[in-house]
Amino acid sequence: MRRFLRPGHDPVRERLKRDLFQFNKTVEHGFPHQPSALGYSPFLHLMAIGTRSGAIKLYGAPGVEFMGLHEENNTVMQIHFIPDQCQLVTLLDDNSLHLWSLKQHSGASELREEHRFTLKGPPGSPPSATQITAVLPHSSREVLYLGTESGSIFVVELPSFRVLEDRTITSEAVLQRVPEDYCNRRSCELVEALREHPKNPDQILIGYSRGLIVLWDLQNNKVTHHFLGSQQLENLYWQRDGSKFISCHYDGSYTQWPVSSDNRQPEPLENLVPYGPFPCKAISKIYWQTTKNGLPYIIFQGGMPRASYGDRHSISVVHGSQQTAFDFTSRVIDFFIIFSSDPTADFDDPSAMVVLAEEELVVIDLKTAGWPAVHPPYLASLHCSAITCSHHVSNIPLKLWERIISAGSKQNIHYSNMPWPIDGGTNIAPDPPQRDLLLTGHEDGTVRFWDASGVCLHLLYKLSTVRVFLTDADPNDNMNTLGEDEWPPLRKVGTFDPYSDDPRLGIQKIYLCKYSGYLAVAGTAGQVLVMELNDEDAEHVVDHAEADLLQDQEGYRWKGHEKLKTRDGPVRFEAGFQPFVLVQCQPPAVVTSLALHSEWKLVAFGTSHGFGLFDHQQKRLVFVKCTLHPSDQLALEGPLSRVKSLKKSLRQSFRRIRRSRVSSRKRRGGSGNASEVQEANAKFDQDALQEMELAPVQRKIEARSAEDSFTGFVRTLYFADTFLRDSSRHCPSLWAGTNGGTVYAFCLRVPPAERRMDEPVRAEQAKEIQLMHRAPVVGILVLDGRSTPLPEPLEVAHDLSKSPDMQGSHQLLVASEEQFKVFTLPKVSSKLKLKLTALEGCRVRKVTVANFGSCKTDDYSENDLAVLTNLGDIQIISLPFLKLQIRYPCIRKEDVSGIASCVFTKYGQGFYLISPSEFERFSLSTKWLVEPRCIVDVPEVTSNNHIHNKSGMENAARKS
Repeated sequence: MRRFLRPGHDPVRERLKRDLFQFNKTVEHGFPHQPSALGYSPFLHLMAIGTRSGAIKLYGAPGVEFMGLHEENNTVMQIHFIPDQCQLVTLLDDNSLHLWSLKQHSGASELREEHRFTLKGPPGSPPSATQITAVLPHSSREVLYLGTESGSIFVVELPSFRVLEDRTITSEAVLQRVPEDYCNRRSCELVEALREHPKNPDQILIGYSRGLIVLWDLQNNKVTHHFLGSQQLENLYWQRDGSKFISCHYDGSYTQWPVSSDNRQPEPLENLVPYGPFPCKAISKIYWQTTKNGLPYIIFQGGMPRASYGDRHSISVVHGSQQTAFDFTSRVIDFFIIFSSDPTADFDDPSAMVVLAEEELVVIDLKTAGWPAVHPPYLASLHCSAITCSHHVSNIPLKLWERIISAGSKQNIHYSNMPWPIDGGTNIAPDPPQRDLLLTGHEDGTVRFWDASGVCLHLLYKLSTVRVFLTDADPNDNMNTLGEDEWPPLRKVGTFDPYSDDPRLGIQKIYLCKYSGYLAVAGTAGQVLVMELNDEDAEHVVDHAEADLLQDQEGYRWKGHEKLKTRDGPVRFEAGFQPFVLVQCQPPAVVTSLALHSEWKLVAFGTSHGFGLFDHQQKRLVFVKCTLHPSDQLALEGPLSRVKSLKKSLRQSFRRIRRSRVSSRKRRGGSGNASEVQEANAKFDQDALQEMELAPVQRKIEARSAEDSFTGFVRTLYFADTFLRDSSRHCPSLWAGTNGGTVYAFCLRVPPAERRMDEPVRAEQAKEIQLMHRAPVVGILVLDGRSTPLPEPLEVAHDLSKSPDMQGSHQLLVASEEQFKVFTLPKVSSKLKLKLTALEGCRVRKVTVANFGSCKTDDYSENDLAVLTNLGDIQIISLPFLKLQIRYPCIRKEDVSGIASCVFTKYGQGFYLISPSEFERFSLSTKWLVEPRCIVDVPEVTSNNHIHNKSGMENAARKS
């Protein structure tokens, strides 16, 4: 049988790989990109959000999430839940309707598309005849009413989507009861709104864009009342008892209309322009909510004075003498009010307002005085300031976790204590096995700590580095401060703020030690801050140190941005992570690599000019090393500089082309006449084709020149206690890898604890390795005598890892963009390598060590390399033999930002940005899988429950 097995095929290993590795995209964290529609079911207590890319997402209680995707990838214009059902209908911008259902499968609920339908008119009719503008799911749960641009209303049967032509409400039938002088104004132009009578399901209210509103009797197919509006209609809303309704209009006004039992011509009870008398923007949606104390809540979107506040995105809440215009930093897509859905209740008694803005979800507590915002457990606005970097820490100790939560709770005192009001469904997923943190660095100089343990990515704590520096904005400014007499009474809400006071504040690298509580943060202008966790507010001076990475070399002049100015004297910091030392790199270039060793109290940092080591216990610079090549002029221009060396770029491009041509000419034989060369070339091509068929492809990789720009760019830093000088004594060491394929190794002498403050840390360069192919070094790793990666600092001291084997020989793994290479230590002789680029045609972008456990037994686990390439593939490579185990396509190769944002976890999971506001979570492990698992039970249907779904998007659909 051995003859028929493929070389290297091991059945036992293949079975083990199936028990260890499995690729799944599990959940999307964050806020949906480009939301376009909102829906809410008071029956199920579920909220639905549609997007421009055709996605539909349902949310309920924390952990209850569903996602569906329309095949057409068209914009979702409207979402309507079918009353008292686990079904909803979506309307897309291609005029198609889709019916979705929540069905139970394998003990959990799933969102499935059941039917799709496109309304078609009679032959020869214009597209406007069937262009849907308004959708009303009837409380009978049997039909949909579809208002169109032509003024006709079609009736469609559910769930079959069969058109009931005999029940169509035409504009001609409506106009029979309307006065002639009003008919001449083309009043039935477009159906703007459809609303079912809250007490009588046989009547629906029809609103036309020109201002005409009629009450239609479904049993007798006739108009019972007509209401003649003088302004363009935007939306309608029934009061709870059905005696009155509200219409809102394009001129910023709203009107209250009575509905009498007789056939007298109704006159408006009230017509108000809330922010008049000057011209105002349209009120696009309105609610009139009754309360027990007699004072209604009037809630409306828009209506601001055009001249002064025409650019504001606002929703106003009026309750008696209290009035607030909530001002959002992005466009309001839609909103709904959560109120009593009990049909026997006499009052609405609203409890919360849920607002979907273009960049965030905001929930306002209407029960608490001052109407504070509610802290959302999901749908976090990750991009409230643009994400610049990410860092994941697994298995956080309970004490550190509680201290971070405590610091975050002190920041949330302005939020409401109200329980999350959208609480439908039940989360049946198992509890997370451990506590995980995802840290995101942002453009405005903040670091956000997210609970990444389960399905909901929840904000625990926000750290700001701005207080250390002098910026144009005063951190004590309060954007929400209002004068007593200010009108309109605007109040900023939400966290989305894409504008940074200074781009130099941007966070580029983060490193957190979960055992000691030390945090290192590095930024765009060469700033490196070392922080420690403090449970109380404190005021202290931040020590400063400068690291001159150019070491006074002549001929170099920095053309980029200046360093940030720091505050003199003591600075007051909130409870949480507080900086105690600032290391400023000179030139102030972007920090490209960062490493922290909390046991040795050392922090290492690198830029495009070199790297340095800082002792944060003695607050003293240990050493700096300049890695700049004489030709690295681009490294001196900085990322924010407008100066671009075009001439140098062109020269380098022509040089590469010339080198490539010369090398190919040498390969093919440069002697002989033209015909001989042509014949040789043809033979070479034929031989190459044959070789390609017989052997694995090994691409010719052009060796990079030392003159290529950014060769001194420090890509990775790594601390290790290993054998560097001889095989008998191990010592602390620092390793650095550059863009030019150079690895530097420094021996460190760290004094023992009793003399730590008296003696300085000393460093001496011990090794310098130059990779022949000069590819950028993206990772460095030392394996102990058991071929196991060295544990993290303090991990052994906390009994969370075995002590490393210091008896056997250690090995050094250097991962470059093109290949992996293992060297023996301390001699640094090459042992084995894997040529990834030559064999696969890809380049390594991210690499990390991940622990994979078997799903069949708890007794077996192994460490492997998880590798992300520039093609978006993830490869798992064994240690220490560098054998490719499996390959998964993960990210589109065109998605450069997604590949750049990817971060792996210690246990075989990962995150990457699928949009500026969303992380896609994936798993490579069979054992560690975090995904939504929930169930939605259908509540008992109460008879005469005719409260209709009021979260439609008719108006927004027409305007879009």
